[in-house]
Amino acid sequence: MRAVFVDKDGTLVENIPYNVDPARIRLTPGAADGIEALATGGFRVIVISNQPGIGLGLFRHEAIAGVEQRLRELVPLDGFYYCPHRPGEGCACRKPQAGLLERAARDHDLDLLDSWMVGDILDDVEAGRRAGCRTVLLDNGNETEWQLNAERMPDAIAHDLRQAAELILCPGTA
Repeated sequence: MRAVFVDKDGTLVENIPYNVDPARIRLTPGAADGIEALATGGFRVIVISNQPGIGLGLFRHEAIAGVEQRLRELVPLDGFYYCPHRPGEGCACRKPQAGLLERAARDHDLDLLDSWMVGDILDDVEAGRRAGCRTVLLDNGNETEWQLNAERMPDAIAHDLRQAAELILCPGTA
């Protein structure tokens, strides 16, 4: 089975730092169409997100349940995985590490080599490449460091999730 792993903040939803209020969740332009196309196209769609607000004590694990529920109301999702650790804690699940993708692959019997990671920063790309996935970077202005190397070079660049879905579903036509 193949999947598209999607970053949450800045990729799937508008980036409001540390937002866990379901009423404030807003999909990014093109997100609903892109996710629907991927799901219809035979991909499992799984959110992969760093949530350092938990480790920083800004909100509790339970707060993420409301966010996940709201996202499932808005788009078809097969999974939702998040890292609760602060930056620098050295965990294996915080992107750019591949731990969350690998765990989702085990849980859903996914072929990582036939899967994709889509995100708005190069840490997302690096996590996908480390897991063996192909990658799409959304060039929406959220990446500010642009520290490129072999692990951080995306396979494709798109403006939004709709275009990313087109690139994944019909390579060479978008």
